Amino acid sequence: MDDKVKRAYELMESCSLCPRKCGVNRIKGQIGFCKAGLLPMVSSFHAHFGEEPPISGCSGSGTIFFTHCSLRCVFCQNYPISQLGQGKEVSVEELAGFMLKLQAEGCHNINFVTPTHYMPQILEAVFIARKKGLKLPLVYNCGGYESMEALDILDGIIDIYMPDMKYSDNVPAKKYSNTPDYFDINKIAVKEMYRQAGDLKIEKGVAKKGILIRHLVLPENLAGSQKIFEFIANELSSDTYVNIMAQYYSCHLANQFPEIDRRIDAKEYMDAIRSAEKAGLKNGFRQVMSTIKRKCIPEWTDNLKES
Repeated sequence: MDDKVKRAYELMESCSLCPRKCGVNRIKGQIGFCKAGLLPMVSSFHAHFGEEPPISGCSGSGTIFFTHCSLRCVFCQNYPISQLGQGKEVSVEELAGFMLKLQAEGCHNINFVTPTHYMPQILEAVFIARKKGLKLPLVYNCGGYESMEALDILDGIIDIYMPDMKYSDNVPAKKYSNTPDYFDINKIAVKEMYRQAGDLKIEKGVAKKGILIRHLVLPENLAGSQKIFEFIANELSSDTYVNIMAQYYSCHLANQFPEIDRRIDAKEYMDAIRSAEKAGLKNGFRQVMSTIKRKCIPEWTDNLKES
C-alpha cells in the first residue's frame, strides 16, 4: 500500500490520473480540466439505498460523493456537484473517518462515487482506515473514462468496479461529454477492470467482488446501446452484470440540444433491453415499464428479459 500511495501521488505531479493528462502539478495546487485541487472535496456521505440491489443490500451502500469530474456531460443529473463544485474540502484523515463511520453504521461496502480525480487521496485514506479496522469491500463507482496507469495502481485494492459505458461512438461523446476518445478509452479501461475483478460475485444478496456496468439509454439511441452490449458479451463475458438505466431526463445544459431535450420513451428503452438480450447478456437489472410511462424513478428487477 505504501508503494501504491506513492505511485498514485506521483501521477498528480504532472497530472495523468485520467486520460486527459492535463499535466498540471496538483501537488502544488494547480488546477486542470476537472477543477480538483490537492485536498479531496466531498459533497456528502451516507448509507445509500438507491443503488443496485446487491450494492445497497438491506443495510445500504456506504457512499462518499466526490465533487468535480473529469467529464463534462451536458445532461449530468448531479451537475451542482460534478460541475458547479458543490462540496467541502476534507483532509485525508477525515476521509478515512467517513469510511469507518459508514462501516460502524452497518453499510455493506464503501462506495466511492466519481473517484477518478481523487484516486491518490482515496488510496491513502483507505490505507489509514484499514489500519484502524476497515474491512468492507471497496466500490469504484466511476464514469468509465479511466487511465491505465491509475487502474494498474488500483489492482488488488478495489473489490467492485462499477463503471459507466456511456457511448459506443466518439461523435456524441465529444458533443455531449467533451470526450472525443471516450469509447476507445472506455473499452480498454473496462476490460482491465474485468481482468482485475471478474464477474460479479454475490453472497446472500450482497455483492462481494466483480464488475457491474451501468448504461444510460439516451434519446434517439445516441448512446449506441447495441454496440456496447455486444462489446460486453464478446470481449468480457455474457455473464457480466449490466444495469440498463431508463432515468434519463433533460437537465443542466441538455435543453441546448433539441435531440436530447426530452425523456426517452418506452420503445427506446425496450429496444435497448432487446439488444442486450440479442447480444447474449442475461445478468443485470432493467427498469419496470410502467414507471417509464409514469415518468418517475423506477423500481429494479433482476431480470433483463421483458416481462
